[in-house]
Amino acid sequence: MMDWSSWLPRLWEATYLTLYMVSVSALFTVVLGLPLGILLVNSDSRGLAPRPWLNKVLGLVVNVARSLPFIILLVVIIPFTRALVGTIIGPTAAIVPLTIAAVPFFARVVETAIREVDRGLVEAARSMGATNGEIVRKVLIPEALPSILLGVALTVISLISYSAMAGAIGAGGLGDVAIRFGYQRREDTVLLVTVILLIVVVQGIQLLGNWLAARVNRW
Repeated sequence: MMDWSSWLPRLWEATYLTLYMVSVSALFTVVLGLPLGILLVNSDSRGLAPRPWLNKVLGLVVNVARSLPFIILLVVIIPFTRALVGTIIGPTAAIVPLTIAAVPFFARVVETAIREVDRGLVEAARSMGATNGEIVRKVLIPEALPSILLGVALTVISLISYSAMAGAIGAGGLGDVAIRFGYQRREDTVLLVTVILLIVVVQGIQLLGNWLAARVNRW
């Protein structure tokens, strides 16, 4: 029989750690991935500031980073993680590989969203004397914002799955509880509850992303 009086605090703490890892890494991902996606669009041959060599270099870096399985990335960047945060164990250390894994993914999402913007709007803004910076701020980003918000939700959901893998190797959170206490100790109820918690969090994020994108699109 499960002693829920001792398990509930542990599950709440694990949920908090998962949300902490995901929210902080999502913030860094948006801050770094948004300008990277914009640069990928505008540096290609049809962009606002064509730089083919820069576009190829950035595209190569993004593709290489996206091709690495997350569990391998965790190991590869251990020296960098230790140098940056002083440790490779715990939720704060997990934020480093989570961010590195999510930035190239989100950058591609932003790139795709901006490429869907009607080129006629860009040409109209340019004909009225708008600078490249003004076109990005007042045309490209506002028009692509609903798709970008959906991309943020998708990125956060991916981060949740990554955090579960990171939890299995010492980052803490729901992944750690599911593997260490649910699977290894054969506590099926604990495993089921953590899975349900992850599903609830993912569904909540997806619904919030859909709602925000719909509101922005109407606006």
